[in-house]
Amino acid sequence: MSGNPLAPEWLRVPEDANDLAPGVWSQHAVRTADGVIAIAGVPVTELAATYGTPLYIVDEADVRDRAATTKLAFDTAMRAIGTSAKVYYAGKAFLSTEVVRWVDAAGLGVDVASEGELAVALAGGIDPARIGVHGNNKSPRQIARAVEAGVGAIVIDSAIEVERVAAAAASAGKVQRVRLRINSGVHASTHEYLATAHEDQKFGVTVADAPGIVAAIRGLPSLEFIGLHSHIGSQIFEAHGFAEAARRLLELHASLLAGGPVPELNLGGGFGIAYTSADAPMPIERIAEGMAAALAAAAAELGIDVPVIAVEPGRSIVGRAGTTLYTVGTVKAVTVETAAGPAVRKYVSVDGGMSDNVRPALYHAAYSARVASRVSADHPALARVAGMHCESGDIVVRDEYLPMDVGPGDLLAVPATGAYGWAMASNYNWVPRPAVVAVRDGAARVIVRGETIEDLLARDAGAAG
Repeated sequence: MSGNPLAPEWLRVPEDANDLAPGVWSQHAVRTADGVIAIAGVPVTELAATYGTPLYIVDEADVRDRAATTKLAFDTAMRAIGTSAKVYYAGKAFLSTEVVRWVDAAGLGVDVASEGELAVALAGGIDPARIGVHGNNKSPRQIARAVEAGVGAIVIDSAIEVERVAAAAASAGKVQRVRLRINSGVHASTHEYLATAHEDQKFGVTVADAPGIVAAIRGLPSLEFIGLHSHIGSQIFEAHGFAEAARRLLELHASLLAGGPVPELNLGGGFGIAYTSADAPMPIERIAEGMAAALAAAAAELGIDVPVIAVEPGRSIVGRAGTTLYTVGTVKAVTVETAAGPAVRKYVSVDGGMSDNVRPALYHAAYSARVASRVSADHPALARVAGMHCESGDIVVRDEYLPMDVGPGDLLAVPATGAYGWAMASNYNWVPRPAVVAVRDGAARVIVRGETIEDLLARDAGAAG
């Protein structure tokens, strides 16, 4: 079947618009004999009837498995080059107390970037010593609470933070372990990376400024310098960018050894996942092996030992485990003139949108979709899944082939929404944020309660009065 001229080049017409693309959906998502998609043994029709839509669904076993697999991959790769690994789950992707418990059980620490994320991590029961704290503008109160809680490391992001963290630690009678975030000049995304001498961004300090800041840290008795930190990008499919960042960071690391120990090196996260059938991310084992090989080579050239290596995956652990479920409301066909003649795109509008997944509006992020409540024998038609918000840019899935007969009342499932869906959700248009339901072994339970309009009104001082 020929494609629609309005479709992007990467989007292929599926032989069957009911199929679930391998590598995109959560590990335990299947279409059952009655045509309904089930996740971890729970039919989405049952979930919609119980919890309503929109609804975030998280495959719990998938998260636990990816956390354990990631830990094993880095432990194995770093052990092979004579060192060890620390894996922190990047909480900004999606954080709840249950997720904290899942990754904690797999042996991961948790990386947080706000006072709220720190509170969730602590409420989840993880040992504070396995929490790392990020942020380019950490408030004195946030720093003090992190120090008082006993977090394992605070990432210093600017020279001004050195005295702030030192003062908080001294006031608490503690010695706070700290890292220093470095602008390595390496930027990576998907299959490409760019190495430059300078960076123009809000995070971190330059390589040139680092020795002076490290000397200042070492001169303060309430601080302990444990190493450098780097983050080169997001949604990365290859190991090349990490290899270049590792080489640059190890050069700086080696130069700092003359002034004292530098036991660790944190290379950050950003490991990618598949959002569509066109995506082919590198398995986490190969990324870990590639990083290890680059570290070993650079360390040998510099004549130093490889330090303990830390990484901070988030999306790669929780992204594919998440699915967002919607109900179709309206469908309309829009005719567009193209060089090949008129073409039709179906606009399929659902009961959610940019309030539960803002990434397509912010970044034109690509997603997939399938009718989840039935199968269809109709032929595939190019569709755009739109949200219900008062914005023309409110798009859930920009380009997808759905059955021609998709219509009102159908359940539509969008996979790979576990990362940055709920985490970036809003109440735009006074829309309550959906619940998050975990599914496992045929059972479902709410792990984050959905909001109601009454919840929103309760915050309006005039309405409450």
